[in-house]
Amino acid sequence: MERDGAKPAVVAVVTEPRFTQRYRDYLEKQKLLDRQHRVQKLRDGMVALPLLAESLPEQHLQELRDRVAPGSTCVLTRLPGPLPSKQARVRSPAQRLRLEVRRWAEDRGLTWSAQLEADLPRSWQRHGDLVLLSEDCFRAEQWKSLQLPGLWETVASALGVQRLAKRGRVSPNGTRAPSVTLLLGEHGWVEHVDNGIRYKLDVTQCMFSFGNITEKLRVASLPCAGEVLVDLYAGIGYFTLPFLVHAGAAFVHACEWNPQAVVALRHNLELNGVADRCQIHFGDNRKLKLSDTADRVNLGLIPSSEEGWPVACQVLRKDVGGILHIHQNVESFPGKKPQPLGSSDSGKEHWPPPQNIIPDKRGNGTTGNVRGDMLSAASKPEWQSWAESAETQIASLLHQVHGKPWRTRILHVHPVKSYAPHVDHIVLDLECRPCPLIG
Repeated sequence: MERDGAKPAVVAVVTEPRFTQRYRDYLEKQKLLDRQHRVQKLRDGMVALPLLAESLPEQHLQELRDRVAPGSTCVLTRLPGPLPSKQARVRSPAQRLRLEVRRWAEDRGLTWSAQLEADLPRSWQRHGDLVLLSEDCFRAEQWKSLQLPGLWETVASALGVQRLAKRGRVSPNGTRAPSVTLLLGEHGWVEHVDNGIRYKLDVTQCMFSFGNITEKLRVASLPCAGEVLVDLYAGIGYFTLPFLVHAGAAFVHACEWNPQAVVALRHNLELNGVADRCQIHFGDNRKLKLSDTADRVNLGLIPSSEEGWPVACQVLRKDVGGILHIHQNVESFPGKKPQPLGSSDSGKEHWPPPQNIIPDKRGNGTTGNVRGDMLSAASKPEWQSWAESAETQIASLLHQVHGKPWRTRILHVHPVKSYAPHVDHIVLDLECRPCPLIG
């Protein structure tokens, strides 16, 4: 019996070297040659050609001896350590996975079927020596009859890793904690390096978003020297760390309510040498006891950060205001009225509109919305429509929170990634400034 995780033996037909090409041509024509394993020269000088079948019917053996290569030696053997062919070495990870799992399952008496084929993973995330499988795989009842540790070792070997985990649905409790099961390995801690910043996390407890790399690079390039920031959804430090390490922020208040993410965040702040410039606020950021502090606020939550807008207005400096970076998923279905995702009151304003104040000759007293030069950067009208709606709501909130009118200006609207078909993850950079007092 083959040891779990070991390469199973294959059946091969043996002949003299001078007949190798004739045998190969015949076996390929009959679709019997195993192209995934190398034709091997044996110690006695004979050549073994690996077969797809567990045996070769007598009719084919006779054909090889009498017609294809008269007088040739033609016997069957088993190759205990088959070597992969050149073709096999360059096949895709998905192809390797399918071949290795099928062979492993069939060696244990499981009949391969289209259902099992469809139940193999089509996508996964690679985290160093750990692969995180998607939730829609290995769900068929047939897998349960097998020795699963051996299955997971086979999958890991085919994908070239040492550890294996499978994710479930994101927790609906607001912490965005993943439901992940560790299938192979002793722990789920992994490390990623983006733009010179080290991120460590336990993938069974926290999520790592590969799609946010463009926004992390943009954040790293912002002119934040001397600024105080509030990151309302810090996670493991996706944006907190670029603000501190590259953008030159003087200090960051990082808010997070997932206790496992906080553990990783503390570790990552120490790992990158910026722990002395960051304070972690653990808990619900809607109850944050912080105000009149921030030059800049990051609201990096999707599908919507709308619940954080009031506290974002609260923490902005009262004297000079600052900039909000507002993340949102926005639908862009052709012919459909633009609708942000995650809004709790579809299409309605959540706060009263700002009072109309007539500006004096110097422009003082102006309130409401001032369109920035970068609004045209939005390549879809749905993005612009959402940005203008968000700006209106933020202007109302600022007036409500601070008791006086503020001016808002859209600086930039840009995409982070496509979250789903016709759904875009975008970011609005919104400048918010208190209106000068009318003299």
